[in-house]
Amino acid sequence: MKITFLGGGNMASALIGGMIERGFAATDIAVVELGEQARAALAARFGVGVHASLDAAALACDVLVLAVKPQQMKAALAPIAGRLQGQLVISIAAGLRLADLGRWLGTPERPHARVVRCMPNTPALIGCGVTGLYADPSVDEAGRAAAERILAAVGSTVWATEEGQIDAVTAISGSGPAYVFHFIEALESAGCALGFDQASARRLAIDTVLGAARLAASAEDSPAVLRQKVTSKGGTTEAALASLAASGWHDALVEAVRAAEARGRALGEELGKD
Repeated sequence: MKITFLGGGNMASALIGGMIERGFAATDIAVVELGEQARAALAARFGVGVHASLDAAALACDVLVLAVKPQQMKAALAPIAGRLQGQLVISIAAGLRLADLGRWLGTPERPHARVVRCMPNTPALIGCGVTGLYADPSVDEAGRAAAERILAAVGSTVWATEEGQIDAVTAISGSGPAYVFHFIEALESAGCALGFDQASARRLAIDTVLGAARLAASAEDSPAVLRQKVTSKGGTTEAALASLAASGWHDALVEAVRAAEARGRALGEELGKD
């Protein structure tokens, strides 16, 4: 399977590194990157082929991964509009709809249909991400399997059942690391307020979140049951959770995710305008 990346930024580099670690041949991977220094760095780091433009050699692939910024995508695809020969296209650009990508890859009359939309998150940069995927109905099982194999190189994968769910994925797991970082900040601040130096407070906060996440991932119990098990009647955890409940913390987080989902939909509409 020959794979070409359009764009060689951080997420593309994470995918390439993860793919090579999982058995993809570097000689089967090419990257189209405008920056000369970036091309040299990619070639030296991974041993992949590099190109300055989407020329015929770069397009001689089975899979084209779109990894440029969403705002740059339309212009980046203009030189190849209508030139694809049935390649599977995987987009990791946030917000861009299948209909818009298909139109830019093909023509308004004959859009390119074999497109999979993906939304990885920043922990993918260390191989611990989670990616939501949605495929155009024309993508067959082999195409879906290829997309999943590529994105699984940087973490776990979840398939959406309709394209609109990708906006929800963006709000939950795409923006989710920021919510967790914010929680860690608050826990660290509490530790400092209670007398710890910042380094110690940060270590307590980060390792607590890391350990709790690993426990939740490995346990058969749901997060709710795990929470109940650590909450003793009349104890310290119960007092803390009661304070959080009184502040409306749970509902506030749900509303925050809804706000992110709504903004994602709006951005997608803006990006797709001609």
